[in-house]
Amino acid sequence: MLSFSFASGLVALLLLPPLAIILKGLYNIFLHPLANKVPGPFWARFSGLPSWYYAYRGDRHLWLHRQFKAYGYRVRIEPNTVLFCHPQAYDAIYSMKANVRRGRFYEALKRDVNDTSTLTCIDVAAHAKKRRCLNLCFTERSILAACRFVIAHVDRWIDIITSEDIQDADEWSQPLNFSDKVDALIFDITSDLSFGKSFNIKEPEDNPFKDIPHNIAEWLKFHYLISRVPFLDLLLWLKPRGLDRLFGFIAPPSAKHYDQFVQDSVTSRIAVYREQDKEPEEEGRQDLFHFLAEARDPKTGTVAYDENELRAESNLLLIAGSDTSSISLSGIFFYLTGNQLKLNKLMEEIRTTFQSLDDIVYGQRLRSCTYLRACIDEGMRLTPPGPSELPREVLSGGIEIKGEFYPAGTIVGTTNWANSRNPEVYEDPDVFRPERWIVDEATGVTKESVARAKAAFHPFSSGPASCIGQNLAMAEIQITIARTLYQLDVRRAPGSTLGGGSPELGWGRTDPNQYQLVDAYISLREGPEVQFRRRGFGA
Repeated sequence: MLSFSFASGLVALLLLPPLAIILKGLYNIFLHPLANKVPGPFWARFSGLPSWYYAYRGDRHLWLHRQFKAYGYRVRIEPNTVLFCHPQAYDAIYSMKANVRRGRFYEALKRDVNDTSTLTCIDVAAHAKKRRCLNLCFTERSILAACRFVIAHVDRWIDIITSEDIQDADEWSQPLNFSDKVDALIFDITSDLSFGKSFNIKEPEDNPFKDIPHNIAEWLKFHYLISRVPFLDLLLWLKPRGLDRLFGFIAPPSAKHYDQFVQDSVTSRIAVYREQDKEPEEEGRQDLFHFLAEARDPKTGTVAYDENELRAESNLLLIAGSDTSSISLSGIFFYLTGNQLKLNKLMEEIRTTFQSLDDIVYGQRLRSCTYLRACIDEGMRLTPPGPSELPREVLSGGIEIKGEFYPAGTIVGTTNWANSRNPEVYEDPDVFRPERWIVDEATGVTKESVARAKAAFHPFSSGPASCIGQNLAMAEIQITIARTLYQLDVRRAPGSTLGGGSPELGWGRTDPNQYQLVDAYISLREGPEVQFRRRGFGA
């Protein structure tokens, strides 16, 4: 009898977790507040596992796009998550007055309890305070100071890509993987601004920091999969109770190397800052870290960041500052080198607007390049730096989205990849057509169509959690494109398909003219493969 009872108990114990999962799944299908209210695939309504699976594959943004095509503008993509593909829904969710806060997804991106930055803070009041302080680092004065660093790095980058293997003035360079090259450029700029020194990974010589952009990608992939797990509440409860240490142990070596890199870099920069604090302000190094360390709470006048917060915010500046610009530039050059007419039109604007290279600086003349800005907007539309949703949790009192009520606790959001390809907003949404952003009645581009496109276009997000460095990022992108195309011709390497789709890649990845992204919170990518030569010779 004792043996039978023990065996029965063991069987019951083993069956309990699967039974609990099944019962929870049945509740999600039939009794959940969203049941029978929002359509979606059965297994996604049953559990969050399908969503996590596609995050693991790196094509969650494509899976979401497919669901919108199947179910309409709103889809229940997880038991408690409703995503939308509609401009009105975007405004309802991400506006300044929206009754939401950042989802707990962001808390899972924290490495430990001390790793709280403006990105990972979800408390509305605390986040607003952090934003007020971080705003002080992105004034017009700080951006103007930062652009001097940007120009120096871009000019050095151009020297490198035109001197490594070009012997004659009219000779094309060897094919280059543009995403690798631009990753190195933008990382050197961002590290210079964030940590007070460039790590010179764009230089041709080997150095121990060459793998840092790859390590950032691995760090993001690892933490992104953690943040997308179906049992997020349990995971967040366990993290400060030992799970953080376990994650630190099992993290890929590249992710660990990146953590150590940030730790060492901030420690070094703090030491430099403390030395410079003794010098007159005009003699100090006025990079972003300087403004971050100098920031004072506008309400209290006290120092805004302690040392742990400086580390967390520096990590945010490095990832956000590097990836947004480099992803956008990769997409823009992919589409430009795939359309010679558009590329020629842009080069003509740049080369006639500016009389010399020294004229291409941050300022009104650069901002007046209409077609340059149209190419940037169109490239960012087709290559969103973050392809999936930025999740928001509905607060007490609920929220109304497109005339329907969603209760407190519901996770809502819109997806950048699907939004940018919404045929109700953009005609021929898969086509790179910068002209869609410029009113021209002769070609049928009306004020209404441009206004509709702009109203649905949020490359830096909007509302209380919009990208705080968007003005610097835009200046960085404009300077890089304008100074490069003023001096160099560029073309897609003959016969190269790197970065484009192909039939064997499956749904959403078959078009060779569509730049392919991997969803890892930010967009990972390869290519295009390009060649450069010095300006002044025919194609």
